[in-house]
Formats: sequence, C-alpha cells, structure tokens
Amino acid sequence: QVQLVESGGGLVQAGGSLRLSCAASGRTFNTMGWFRQAPGKEREFVAVISWSGGTVYYADSVKERFTISRDNAKNTVYLQMNSLKPEDTAVYYCAAGFRLPWTTNWDKLRGTYGIDYWGKGTLVTVSS
Repeated sequence: QVQLVESGGGLVQAGGSLRLSCAASGRTFNTMGWFRQAPGKEREFVAVISWSGGTVYYADSVKERFTISRDNAKNTVYLQMNSLKPEDTAVYYCAAGFRLPWTTNWDKLRGTYGIDYWGKGTLVTVSS
C-alpha cells in the first residue's frame, strides 16, 4: 500500500523558514513534487523533482525562495521554504505517481489531474 506522509508544517513569521518532508512507502517514484491549497482556492503546483534530482521546476511564485530535494535512500522528498510570505499560507501536499510529461506548463498546473498519489497535507501558516 502506497503512503505519502508529510511533516514539518507549522506557524512561522513572515521572512522565516520551514522545511517540509514527505516520506513515501510502498514503492518508489521517479517523479515527486509538492502542491499547495489555500482556503477557497484551487490546489496549485509548487515544485517537482526527477529521480536523479537533475530536473526540477518551480512555480514562479516560489522561485528563488523554495528548494525541492530528495533522498532516494530514504524515499523522501523535501521542500525548503525560505523568505516565507503570508501568501504562502496553505496546506502543502506531497504528490507522486506523475503521469504528466516534463513539457507540462508546470506554473499553470492546478488541481489533481495526472497525479496518482497524494499525502494528507501539512498546514503552513505565515503570519505578517
């Protein structure tokens, strides 16, 4: 049985940092990523990483502030979030089992289409 379990969310002041982790079990995944969903909004893409870590994409809104990485020995993907802003407040979801090509317009990706597995999410709240 596949499980994705996120951790590391919490409350942080604007300008602060958090590191999210997502531990996968049941199988390994070539592509893993992070999405987020703010109250009243659609789930949106944040970042994605290939198996080797050599290919990564970020949403324009988080570029230069967030870094995605992975440890394949631990079957875990991370999201280092720096210079956090109040608009980063959302539930952050780990995603795996992508059926989307690398040519996807990642910054415009919304919803859950084309992705087979999701974690339950971890809440990140950034206070101003």
